[in-house]
Amino acid sequence: MRDQRKQFAIYLPSLYGGGAERVMLNLAHGLAGCGCAVDLVLAQAKGPYLSDVHEGIRLVDLKASRVLTSLPALARYLRREQPEALLSALDYANVVALWARRLAGVPCRLLVTEHNTLSRSAGNSAKWRQRMVPHLVKRFYPWADCVIATSGGVADDLSQVTGLPRERIKILYNPVVTPELREKARAPLNHPWFEAGQPPVVLAVGRLTKQKDFPTLIQAFAQVRQTRPARLLILGEGPDRPALEALVNKLSLEADVAMPGFVENPYAYMSRASLYVLSSRWEGLPTVLIEALCCGSPIIATDCPSGPREILADGLYGSLVPVEDVTALAQAIEAGLEGKTPHPTEESWQPYSFEAVVDKYISLLLNGRA
Repeated sequence: MRDQRKQFAIYLPSLYGGGAERVMLNLAHGLAGCGCAVDLVLAQAKGPYLSDVHEGIRLVDLKASRVLTSLPALARYLRREQPEALLSALDYANVVALWARRLAGVPCRLLVTEHNTLSRSAGNSAKWRQRMVPHLVKRFYPWADCVIATSGGVADDLSQVTGLPRERIKILYNPVVTPELREKARAPLNHPWFEAGQPPVVLAVGRLTKQKDFPTLIQAFAQVRQTRPARLLILGEGPDRPALEALVNKLSLEADVAMPGFVENPYAYMSRASLYVLSSRWEGLPTVLIEALCCGSPIIATDCPSGPREILADGLYGSLVPVEDVTALAQAIEAGLEGKTPHPTEESWQPYSFEAVVDKYISLLLNGRA
């Protein structure tokens, strides 16, 4: 017998370790916690976050080789299950979701969410498919019942790229700060760099890709290291690892820079780091920056489009530096290690709390009003 609760579906390519995937998983848990029936529909049921899916969530694996080839299976799912609403994330997956609803011919509401600054993510991609995304978005996003942007900067950029009227795009912050996050921040951390008497640790977390611009961070850290003892820890995995390791070796920083890869609990590191640094060239609403705020890390971030200035309230909750500016970043790190960077307050992360955001999403999924 079909579940009588309100049934929602969330569609994603996979559960690999990105910020958008973490946010959508948080949202799935929040919807289920409010008594909704939630299907997490994945083109491929792969990725490290699979182990974090709560029992109350039904996992639907479309078993596709890639996002585009999940289209027929997603359409069949919609026709069979007819959820009240479908929420999708990540631009290319959003386009597939829009096609699937049209193909299925079902009346479910469809909400698409944009997590990145589209003009930058497409313009800086080496993949022709990603460079085509703005054209697809412009053509097909008008089919959505609701277009959601995760920050004001993302909304402005999306309107410019697609021609969608700015008033058609709703801004809804991500449900980042969860009770689970706060619990994980307090978990024990067995790492020699965080033992008493060790030099301060500068922390960064993110995929090792061009977007995150870790070369600028490593070069800035090299300047800092000339004047004081310190260590740099970069958590995350990605295609730029060989180039970053070569840069670390070239700068003779092997003893003071570590890149251990993806870790299950980065929050235990955030709550103990001397500084958290986001060095990105572009973002949308960087989840990791909000997580660092909640964990109490003093923060330095590039003033990239978009999100850091919005999250840090024009520098009230952390330091902002120009994008790709090695010297400015080095000076900001030095100031931070001297205690001159503001510590985050509870007020800084409240707009992104789990409870504040989930209710707004439920209203949008049901009737289009947040």
